[in-house]
Amino acid sequence: MAEFIEITDPDDPRLADYRDLRDVELRKHLESEHGLFLAEGEKVVRRAVEAGFEARSFLMAPKWLDGLADLLDGSEAPCYVMSEQLAERVTGFHVHRGALASLSRRPLPTVEDVLAGARSVLVLEDLVDHTNVGAILRSGAALGFDGVLLAPRCADPLYRRSIKVAMGAVFSLPWTRLPDWYDALPMLSAAGFTTVALTLADDATEIETAVAGVERVALVLGSEGHGLSPRWETSADRRAIIPMSAGIDSLNVAAATAVACYVTSRR
Repeated sequence: MAEFIEITDPDDPRLADYRDLRDVELRKHLESEHGLFLAEGEKVVRRAVEAGFEARSFLMAPKWLDGLADLLDGSEAPCYVMSEQLAERVTGFHVHRGALASLSRRPLPTVEDVLAGARSVLVLEDLVDHTNVGAILRSGAALGFDGVLLAPRCADPLYRRSIKVAMGAVFSLPWTRLPDWYDALPMLSAAGFTTVALTLADDATEIETAVAGVERVALVLGSEGHGLSPRWETSADRRAIIPMSAGIDSLNVAAATAVACYVTSRR
């Protein structure tokens, strides 16, 4: 059972995992160095623990203790209890959902493990916005995709904002990082996947046509700004487009992914 510790000093050293949550670069360094990530909100904290991630500690306002009582009963991690006002001083933002947890990261699965038995996967190149990465994982999980592969420079799916936007989908949808950016798509083709790149290339066909009759498909999405690199665009087996009305050339990458996942799931 968790030990409940009331905190009144925002500078208490035991709160180190929760400091300066708005400072992205600082958090990247801290979380990587200590092998941790943060979950925010009752539902997300619950989903993280139920997915098997080990809690280092919890930080909660008193009114959230009852809602997570069963989870805390089954954990040996300390639970730091403080007012929402004090939590805001520690974290740097208003913790309006009242509950935070610091959890230990696990080793990422191999690419082969993510692909084993998969029929539909998402492949992301250089998406650096945590919100977009979280939204894409949420769409993939909701629409029946089996896994996600991320190029080395993609944003961290276990960053707090990614997790929050994904509503915990990062804990249920298998994902990992690609060790080899250059030959990632030929590797997927060799593994039996048809790689379909979403792009405005001249030879792109409508997404419905591009995925029709494909048994194992890998949808390939590029960065928020310039889209896919020339290497990934040309090494994909097929190029696809979501037709737009006059005057609009494309959707935000997260919205485009949702549309493409829906169409692909119905192929």
